[in-house]
Amino acid sequence: MDVPVWMWVATVGVIVAMLAFDFVGHVRTPHAPTLKEASWWSAGYVGIAILFGIGIWAYFGSVYGGEYFAGYITEKSLSVDNLFVFVLIMTSFRVPRLYQQKVLLIGITIALVLRTIFIFLGAALIENFSWVFYIFGAFLIYTAYAQIKSARSHEEEEYKENAVLRLTRRIFPTTDAYVEDKMFTTISGKRYITPMLIVMIAIGSADLLFAVDSIPAIFGLTQETFLVFAANAFSLLGLRQLYFLIDGLLDRLVYLAWGLAAILGFIGIKLLIHAMHTNEIPFINGGEHITFVPEISTAVSLGFIVVTLAITTVASLAKDRSDRRRLEKETY
Repeated sequence: MDVPVWMWVATVGVIVAMLAFDFVGHVRTPHAPTLKEASWWSAGYVGIAILFGIGIWAYFGSVYGGEYFAGYITEKSLSVDNLFVFVLIMTSFRVPRLYQQKVLLIGITIALVLRTIFIFLGAALIENFSWVFYIFGAFLIYTAYAQIKSARSHEEEEYKENAVLRLTRRIFPTTDAYVEDKMFTTISGKRYITPMLIVMIAIGSADLLFAVDSIPAIFGLTQETFLVFAANAFSLLGLRQLYFLIDGLLDRLVYLAWGLAAILGFIGIKLLIHAMHTNEIPFINGGEHITFVPEISTAVSLGFIVVTLAITTVASLAKDRSDRRRLEKETY
């Protein structure tokens, strides 16, 4: 896939413009978005991502178009799982709903920058060391197992600060209370950071941890750096609106972890098969390629992801409806 320089520049320009528009148009004046507002803007961001994919399909062909859509859908579904943690962070830090948009947008911007670095590092590894597919595949299968374990656990989740946040608090003096939506404030001539900055770092660093799962997953669907970058960027850009749109629906998606586990496990197997086809490790089959198992096509991958997410969503909502009816009967 030979991506011209102008396409890279145009794509990055669109992403920066979308971020700037969000900062100026939505975050500058603090407000809690209505369901209608979140719905329209979420649909708009998804529409832009789809139009971009159609452009890829028309310019580069159906194979790369399919890879982009498979990657975008996977990243979007993993982002929904991330929202569970975002809710925990917002609750733990008691962020006023009025300021949650700003927290999310800046946290997502931090995550986008850090993910871009991860993507180019991953692309360099893949280009120079084909054996990394074995590691990515095994890691995704392990992650799928971890997802299943989390799905079986009924313990109440509680957010715990990571090392980045603990180090930030140790180095910088921090106020106990929010100072409107300011990240810094001055008290008696001394400079302090506020919980607003701390929670932004929490969102950004939490999403960076999620990238450890999602970056190998999308490289299992496409090895084109441009498509990996674009799919990640567009899935992250709509995350703020999606948070407010499905905030009240997250608890109803009870089978989401199972669906994501199936997708991650599937991509992990796909990566292992690809690693076998590109095998160069001397102690595995004498360094020769292993091709007795055919590679999984992009069309099959895309179909599996879409069908799995559809089944997961329908089953989750059906169970939630059944549980509510049973609760109503028990109440009356």
